[in-house]
Order: sequence, then C-alpha cells, then structure tokens
Amino acid sequence: MIRPTKPDDTAALLTLAEATAVFKPHELEALDEVLADYHATNHAYGHAATTALDASGTVVGFAYLAPAAMTDRTWELWWLAVDPRHQGHGFGRALLELAEDHVRRESARLFLIETSDTPVYLPTRGFYLKAGYTQAALIADFYADGDGKVVYAKRIASVLA
Repeated sequence: MIRPTKPDDTAALLTLAEATAVFKPHELEALDEVLADYHATNHAYGHAATTALDASGTVVGFAYLAPAAMTDRTWELWWLAVDPRHQGHGFGRALLELAEDHVRRESARLFLIETSDTPVYLPTRGFYLKAGYTQAALIADFYADGDGKVVYAKRIASVLA
C-alpha cells in the first residue's frame, strides 16, 4: 500500500534512509528538515510525499517530489528510498509510478531526478534508466570532489504545438 506521508512517519523514514547506507549524515538531517517543512507548510505549495507499507503495515519506502521553482511545469523528485530488505520487490517502481501519475495530474511537462555518480549509486542510476529516464546532465565534483551530480529527465507532457 502507498499512502500520503504522515508526520508520525518521520522517524521511520529517517531510519529507513539511514539503513540504505547511501545517505550522508547531513543528507539525513536535510531529510528531517524537508519532512518537517512539508508537514508545516510545503504541502500547501504543491509538494507531495508518499509512504509505502508492506502487508504488515511496516514502512518500507517513500518518495518526495515538488514543483521546480521558477520553471514552467517542471517537477523534481527530491527523495526516493526503499528499505534494503524490500528492494527488488516493486516498491521503488510503484513509488516512482505514483509520483509520475501525480505530476501528470498537475500538468507537468518535465520530471527531473538528480543523484550521485559515485559507484554506490550505480543501481539507482540503472533503476532510473530502466524506468525510461534519460541522462540529461552530468556535473563532475558537484557534491564534493569525486562525487558528481547526474540529472535524469523524462518528458511527461508532449511538446505544445
């Protein structure tokens, strides 16, 4: 089941993100702040957060997306994570498809995802390519020396005539 993220989910989402072993401590702090801001105000500005639960009701994944400021209907996926014990069972794909459905309903024209180019993110990059995204940009040493930024894009709406 996938449902809107609730404030009570925050602790479980932080634990899940930490369990992936790919997020740095400052990224986990940022996630905590993003979720707090979402529940306080940003949900009213179009941001969306969803939480995936397994059959027992345990939190197993989440996604967070928002419209890109100062753009014409471009959206960004800020976070997508699945508990390592539940990866490969379709939760990530379901969360991504739900995010794409959401931005379609919002008349998005472009959906962007950014991630790291480090080896630990190789499966993540493969996941986005398999989901039909194309690599739109690579910025070497963006996050830190040796840690570049890869941007993936998918056109959601067709080009207007």
